[in-house]
Amino acid sequence: MIDPQLAFALAAVPAALAVGMSKGGVPMIGLLAVPILSLAMPPIAAAGLLLPVYVISDMFGVWAYRREFSVRNLAILTPAAALGIGLGWASASVVTDAEVMLAVGLIGLAFCLHRWLGRANLEAKPANVPRGMFWGTVCGFTSFMTHAGGPPYQIYMVPQRLPKMVFAGTSTLLFAAINAMKILPYWALGQLNPTNLAITAWLAPVAVAATFLGVWLNRRIPEQLFFRLVMGALFVLSLKLVYDGVRPYLGALFA
Repeated sequence: MIDPQLAFALAAVPAALAVGMSKGGVPMIGLLAVPILSLAMPPIAAAGLLLPVYVISDMFGVWAYRREFSVRNLAILTPAAALGIGLGWASASVVTDAEVMLAVGLIGLAFCLHRWLGRANLEAKPANVPRGMFWGTVCGFTSFMTHAGGPPYQIYMVPQRLPKMVFAGTSTLLFAAINAMKILPYWALGQLNPTNLAITAWLAPVAVAATFLGVWLNRRIPEQLFFRLVMGALFVLSLKLVYDGVRPYLGALFA
């Protein structure tokens, strides 16, 4: 049987790499961070441990994309995300680990199926306040619970067909704001404890290096290749989380 500390390290380092590369603009890879780390610890604890890693890497991502973002989308999505964070904070004490795992898994599966099976629409949809407020709120809520704000963000932003770098920059700046807003409620919930911050100290350099690697890759490597690799990994990990989420209920049902 694998040593627990080794198992944690094998999950934590790839999770930090995923965080950093997402801040560098690599599409959707940040969705893998909590599912990967959830293989070694409960998802709520994984989300709390990774928040400081997100915040530190955000600083470098914001600098990298400081000239490439959509002001209108940020103006719509940021206050909506703040509302979603408030809803997540209010419900955090009544949500179980199994429910969070199931929710994250279903979000990942739904997003994969939406991308693979959804009918393509060639007409670009402009930024829209009602849609942006709805998906921004969902984005803030899911980001608060498990850092899984990417799918609702993608659902709102992808149809706009923005230039790749503007899309990446808007994503980086929005989630930097979301992560900053999560610091106080995560601290109040006890997720930012000395043990987590000590782990952050050795994960942060990994994430920062991955941020600049992500910027380099995003500017040079075809995006379609990353879509295929990341979507495949997300689908497999989401299946695992759905199984872990329903297993307690199946055990109770057949006990």
